[in-house]
Amino acid sequence: MVRGLANIGAESVLLVGAGRAILMQIANPAVGHGVAEHSSFAEHPLDRLRATMTYVYAVVYGTEDQLAAARRRVNRAHARVRREADSHSQGYSAFDAQSQLWVVATLYDTVVTVYEKIYGDLDEETADRVYRDYARIGTSLQLPEELWPADREAFGAYWSECLQMLGTDAVTLRLAHDLLHPPGGPLWLRIIMPPARFITAGLLPDQLREGFGLPWSARHRRRFDRTMRTFGMVYRPLPQRIRHWFKNYYLAQLETA
Repeated sequence: MVRGLANIGAESVLLVGAGRAILMQIANPAVGHGVAEHSSFAEHPLDRLRATMTYVYAVVYGTEDQLAAARRRVNRAHARVRREADSHSQGYSAFDAQSQLWVVATLYDTVVTVYEKIYGDLDEETADRVYRDYARIGTSLQLPEELWPADREAFGAYWSECLQMLGTDAVTLRLAHDLLHPPGGPLWLRIIMPPARFITAGLLPDQLREGFGLPWSARHRRRFDRTMRTFGMVYRPLPQRIRHWFKNYYLAQLETA
C-alpha cells in the first residue's frame, strides 16, 4: 500500500512540525474550543501525537486491517468531541466536515513546509502526488472527497482564505501554553521542549506566531534558519531504518493493540 509518500511521509523529521500543526488547528475556533472542552491532549500531548501519526501512517502505509483499526480509534475519540449550539456557543463536532478539512490541511501544509526545509523544494510531480495522498487522510474518515480542494492551486486559495479567519482567545491561548509548557511528562520531553518551542515558532505564519505570543525577531529568524540547515545536514545522511523508525514503530503497535 506504499504509494506517493513512500520517501516523504515516513520521515521522522516531519514530527518536528507537530507543534505547528496543532497550534494552527486550534487557531480555528471550532477546533480549538472542541479540543479544550473534550480533549486532554494538553495533559497527554504524546497520546495525541501517537494517535494522529498512527492514523496517518495507517492510511499511507498500512494494511486494510491496520487502517480499519486506526479508523475505529479515531472515530471513538471524535465521538466525544461534540457540543450542541446554545446561547454561548455555535456548537462543534469532530465529525464536522469543515473542521476535518482544516485539520488535514494543517497536516499537509506542515509536512510540505518541514520536508522542504530539510530536503529542498519538491518537484511538481512529487508535490502533486503528495497532495493527492493527503486527500486520502481526510476521506478515509468522513471528509467528502469533493470537499478537498481540487489541486494545489485551489488549496493555496483555500489556505490563504483560512489564514485570514484564524485567531486566538483566552481558551486557545491556554491550550497553547499547556502544549508548549507541559507541567509533567517524561524527563526527555521537558528537556526537548525549549528547542521544540523555538522550532514551532519559526514554522508558524507570522500572524499566528504573534497571536500566540511567541517571541520573534530578525535574530530569531537567523538562528532558526541556521538551526534548520544544521538539522538537515545531520538528518539527511542517517540510515533509513532510523529516519523511518517512528512509522515502523507506530504501525507495529497498531498490530499488537
